[in-house]
Formats: sequence, structure tokens, C-alpha cells
Amino acid sequence: MSLPPEKASELKQIIHNHLLKMDIHGKIREVLAETVRDDQGPAHRALSEADFLHALQRRGIIDDVMKDLHFTQEVPTDAETGSPPKPAAHFVDKNITLLKKTNIDPSRRYLYLQVLGGKAFLEHLQEPEPLPGQVCSTFTLYLHFRNQRFRSKPVPCACEPDLKEGFLLEIHRDGSTGEGSKMADATTMLSLCDPVHLVLIKTDTSSETTLVSSYFLDWRTVLSSPSGKTCFAVELMGVGSECKVPAGVLTVSLELYPPLTETLSADIISTQQSLERQRTAEKERLFLVYAKQWWREFLEIRPSHQSKMVKIFAQDENGVNRPVCSYVRVLRAGRILESPRQAARFVSLLAQEKAPVVGGGGGKQEQWCTLMAFLCRRKGDCEDHATLLCSLLLGYGLDAYVCVGTKAKVTPHTWVLTRGTDGSITFWESLTAHRYLHQAIDPDAPPLAPQPKPSSPYRTVGCVFNHQTFLANCQPTDAVELCVFDFQNQSRWKAMSEEALKSVCAPGSTTSLPPLPPLCAPSLDPAAASNQLELEMRYLVSEHRKDLELATVWDDHLSYLLSSALSAYELERCTGVSCGNEEFQDAVRRAVPDGHTFKGFPIHFLHRNARRAFATCLRSTFCEEIVCCRGDHVRLAVRVRVFVYPENACAVWLMFACKYRSVL
Repeated sequence: MSLPPEKASELKQIIHNHLLKMDIHGKIREVLAETVRDDQGPAHRALSEADFLHALQRRGIIDDVMKDLHFTQEVPTDAETGSPPKPAAHFVDKNITLLKKTNIDPSRRYLYLQVLGGKAFLEHLQEPEPLPGQVCSTFTLYLHFRNQRFRSKPVPCACEPDLKEGFLLEIHRDGSTGEGSKMADATTMLSLCDPVHLVLIKTDTSSETTLVSSYFLDWRTVLSSPSGKTCFAVELMGVGSECKVPAGVLTVSLELYPPLTETLSADIISTQQSLERQRTAEKERLFLVYAKQWWREFLEIRPSHQSKMVKIFAQDENGVNRPVCSYVRVLRAGRILESPRQAARFVSLLAQEKAPVVGGGGGKQEQWCTLMAFLCRRKGDCEDHATLLCSLLLGYGLDAYVCVGTKAKVTPHTWVLTRGTDGSITFWESLTAHRYLHQAIDPDAPPLAPQPKPSSPYRTVGCVFNHQTFLANCQPTDAVELCVFDFQNQSRWKAMSEEALKSVCAPGSTTSLPPLPPLCAPSLDPAAASNQLELEMRYLVSEHRKDLELATVWDDHLSYLLSSALSAYELERCTGVSCGNEEFQDAVRRAVPDGHTFKGFPIHFLHRNARRAFATCLRSTFCEEIVCCRGDHVRLAVRVRVFVYPENACAVWLMFACKYRSVL
């Protein structure tokens, strides 16, 4: 059987990785030492290759290598029907997951990025070695490069974490030039300034995630390597208030496939990088000069503008100041989100967490995250939620803006606004997916004229912005209830130059702009996750009742009936429309005999940790009544529904119920 060169290379790489995983070199050294020792004696003879192979076979090492290596024929998907099936090879790792099979396109250039381990993660210096089977904190490395996203296997946190992983990144030309299908040569690759974005996340034993580091790797140094391969150490810095403190070091190897026939000199690469930095610095300097002039003009309109919440720049997780407009991009979710309201539901499922501050003082740490860091951590502050929701709504063709202002108790807040073609204004709360129709109060109306009541929780608005517009509120008052969102009226809203914003915020305008990652489809099986969590809940309820010396009898039919209610609750959160309640009530009436009482308690979570959820439920007296129900003919029911969204964000609905005979 002959293989094309690119498949042979892929196969060699897979076998090489498999042999490394088995520590084949260590085993061979042991067998070699043993064979040499056995052969030394009176009848000493030279050790041949055949003798050594026989020794390896006798020890079962060859069998061990072969039993996990499988060759499969890929079945073509519907999209590929008609094209010949492509052979592929992969090995099964029984402990974790199947490796994804990759068919290498011989007409494309690839960058093979290997992480060869970590060191100097000094925060974990005192951490003991995890025992087998023990749940421990883990590190996971996420990558994004030119619309491709990857994730490493989680490894235990340590001073020298065992982060060893390989990622095959495709280097393609931009399709706009009409040469998207051609293989990228050295000159083309030199002009691709998109970095590899590395995000390191720590997950603790209760599934809480922390952003450890966010690093932009310029991979183009490999273009000057004669062998097409280079290896170096990457120093990862901390985030937020620790952005100047090293978090740890990763050893990274880069290799081009196929190798370049002609490499570039290191001077050419450093010159290109220097030119890009200079061009970016000049654009940023000119924008800063313009922004200062614009701000002076804004203050001259009215001295009270000094106290308005007009935010032109914001710091990201690496402490870099960027224009707020650069945090919003037009983001299309493909087929993994079906509508703007479903997009709002997805964003609301990403947990809220303010940037951590070391020490007291009550001051808020300023940190707007890049989209990649926010998605990998799956939590962030209201600014991260609002910019993501605005990006998605722009992708759905809506006229969307992020609003910066305050809500009740003068708390700084951000939310999203959309303008209809009929002039209607809708506020979207990104943390809850609630929508509010805004109707301004007319201060010049007669005293007895009916006025709309404020429906939203927002109090003041200082500015609004999206990916290409920035507008500051210059109305006499910044109160939301009196605000008119007529952005074309220059006496109400002072706009920044769109050209100036485009020079630093448009995609590709500067090399300092983080590339926009695509959303990832969910990999979680909702049915399996629901079943698992439901079993854990049943166990916890039974144990809790056992402590109270109460028997537990489950009613599986009643548990099943609760599904329709949970489905209706999620549908209502998504669409704002309530439906299906009549059928649920009718089914419960039929399932509960005359003279019996039914009680139900639904609750919603953003996580799948059973113990945390159960502890929260027991804080409700109503839930505790159900779980600890005493009486005649008590039957308990519990139902869990996990609704999975992109990035494995989960809406977890849980319902406890009981029925019992009423005894007077």
C-alpha cells in the first residue's frame, strides 16, 4: 500500500507522538541493558539487531505499541459525498478522548506548534504531587490563530506543569486577493502579522476558572530557520494588576510543513516587525492627539461634562490601553446561535465576575478582557458581556451600541442599546438577557400630560459606541429617562470622527489589535450531562433524608413530567414568551391522586456542580420543605435539564417535587 507524501508524514507524526506517550525510549534502554547483561559470559558474542528485536518481542513491548494503534477509513460526511474517502490514522487514548483525525491538504502550508512543558510557575511551588484519582486544580492552554481554535488537555497545576501538546495550524492567504487557495510562500507569511493568541486558564477543584495569562506569540521567527524548525522559551506574564509579574515559562517549538525552499534572513523579519510596530505606534499617537482635542471641545460645551461617564480608552487584561470601539467587532455565529434573543441568552449564561483586587479600599479594578480570554474563562464583568452581545447583535444586522453609564445607587454599568428603523429604542441587559423598551419623558410637556414610567434599571448614560461610532451625551442632563437617542442630532450627541476611529479600530488597522476568534460549537452532550447531574442529585437527597432518619421513595413518572416545565422555563428565558404551562399543570393533576398535595420548586444555575447546587437549594425554606417532606405516602421527584450553548455555556434547570397524602 503506497501513501501520498503528506499522509506518510502525518502517519509518522502520529506514531511518533504515540511512542513518546508510551515512553518507548525508556523501555528500549531497559531491554537493551538487560540483553547486554544476559549476553556477557563465557560464550559472549556480538549482539545483532535480530536478537534485540526478539528481546523486545519477548517482553511484549511491540504488542503494547501495536494494540493501541488503529488504522481507520473515514466515512465521508454529507458535505463530502461524491469525493473519494480519505484514509486517516489515529490511536485511541483510552484515558482521555479520541484524537481528532486531521486530513492534511498538500496544497496548504502548516505551522506545527508544540508546547514542550512549563516551568517557573512559582505560585504552585509548594503544591504537593496529586495522588492517583485525586481531584486537583488544573491548567488548560487555549490557542487562537486565524479563525482556528484549539485547547490542550487539562494537566495538574504544578511549578513545572506537564503541558505537552501539539497543534497543527493552517497558514492560509487572505481570500480577498483571489489567491486564497495557493500555498503561502515566505514573503506572504512575513506579511501575515496575526499572532498566535495563547490563553492559560486555571480550573480549581470546584470548577471555578481563573485567567492566568494571555500572550500574543509572533511565530514568524521560524521563517529564518534553515531547518524550518525553531524552539524557544515564552515568558507568560500575569493579568490585571499583575500584568508586569511573570506567571511562568512555556517551552515552545515551531515547525513549518512543508519546509520552505528558501528561508528569509533574521534581519528581514526583525525589520518587518519593527516597521509594523512603528506604523502602529504612529497611528495610536495620532489618535491620542485627536482624542485629547475632541475631549477639550466636549468640555467647552458645558463644564459639568467633566463628571459624565465618557469612556474613550479601556485597559485589557494585559494592562494595554485601547480605544473602547476596538472591543466591539461584527461577530457572526454561523449556525450555532439562531437569533438575536438566543444570542442574548447565551451571553447571559457566561458568569459575572469583577476583576480581582489585592487588598481593600473598595476601588474597582479596571479590566476589559479580549474576547478570546473572556470566552476561555467563560466569565467576566458587565463590560465583557456588553461588548460580546453588541458584537453578536451587529452580526445579526441590528443597529447596536454599548452604553456606558450608571444604574441604581450610582453603580457604574454597561449595557446594550438597539435602534429600530422606526426610531424605537430597546435596552438589552447583557447579564440577564432582559429587554426594556425605552420611552423618553418630555420635560416640556404640560404638568398633567401622561408621561411614560421608566421601565429599565438604568439611571444615567454618558456615552455610546460600537465598532465604528463613538458618541458622547451632551444633553443638559444625562438621566436615561430624559435622554433622546437621536444620534444624528449634533446638539444632543457629540460624535468622534469615524475616519479617526477606523485608523485604530478597524480589523487589520494596527498590529496591536487582538484578532477576533470564532465561537466554538458545544461539545457537551446535554442528555448525558442531565442524567449525570440528576443521579448525583438523587444521591444527595437520599443521603440528606437518611441523616434525618427519613426513607426516600422516588416517583419516576412524576420526575419525567417535570421535564416539560423545565423546557418551558428555558424557552421563556430565550424568547420572552411563556408557553406549555397548561399541559404541565394538566399532567400533574392527573398524576396526583385525590386527597394528595403536590409541591414543586424550580431553580436555575450556570454550573453543573451537584453539591454546590444542592447547598444553594437547601437555603430556600420552600425547597427544604420538599426535600425534608414528612407525611403519609410521600413520593419524591427530581428532574434536571442541561441546555447547552456555544462555548459549552450551560443553562441548568433543576426541579424538586413531592406529593403526599394530606392528613388533617
